Amino acid sequence: MELNRTVEHPLFTGVDETLLREVLSSAEELSPRKGETIYTQGRFRRCLGILLEGRVRVEKGALAMSTLNAGDLFGAAALFSGGADYPATLTAQTDCRILLIPQEGVRRLIREDGGFAERYVTYLSGRIQFLTGRLGALSAVSAEGRLAQYLLTNCGEDGALTLSAAQLCRRIGVGRATLYRSFEELERTGAIARDRKTIRVTDRERLRAALAGHHPTAEKGKERSL
Repeated sequence: MELNRTVEHPLFTGVDETLLREVLSSAEELSPRKGETIYTQGRFRRCLGILLEGRVRVEKGALAMSTLNAGDLFGAAALFSGGADYPATLTAQTDCRILLIPQEGVRRLIREDGGFAERYVTYLSGRIQFLTGRLGALSAVSAEGRLAQYLLTNCGEDGALTLSAAQLCRRIGVGRATLYRSFEELERTGAIARDRKTIRVTDRERLRAALAGHHPTAEKGKERSL
């Protein structure tokens, strides 16, 4: 099952093909459609997931944490934890294909392949660093910065995102008045344009400047260096 695609992933580089084939014989492939919820706090699998195709949004309550793209992994937080809850909600932003490798298969890879074990620990360390930085950034940025971060993370390839103001308020943790002030500021600087419920990113550099706390119009020289 998806042996060639899986072998290409850096985590599995050098793993014996026979071992990997045996592990993947118990793996399961899912094909969630756009908008479908993949994992929730109370509904998840103790598996290591590989996103083969598509894009997946990761949220913690109302907070947008990240977006997974093809080749990204997920599920490590609950793989060996024993906890009853999964720490995030995963939702398909596009039609997706996902490979789920059961806990026992990952345990066997760790036990029988030292290189895999080292790469898996390296992956976990990277996730810890990412999440620590992500939470720190979210606690420090302004409402305008939160909006910029959400748009940078969740807008599609065409730079557009369609959702209601109420939904966006919940996802970035601000009130409606604060959201509209942030909209006005980002529109004024040319970072975004709005048409009813559709928000279109027109200048990603200006959005990154807003996230960093710079004034996009007054600090053009700094903006170009971001």
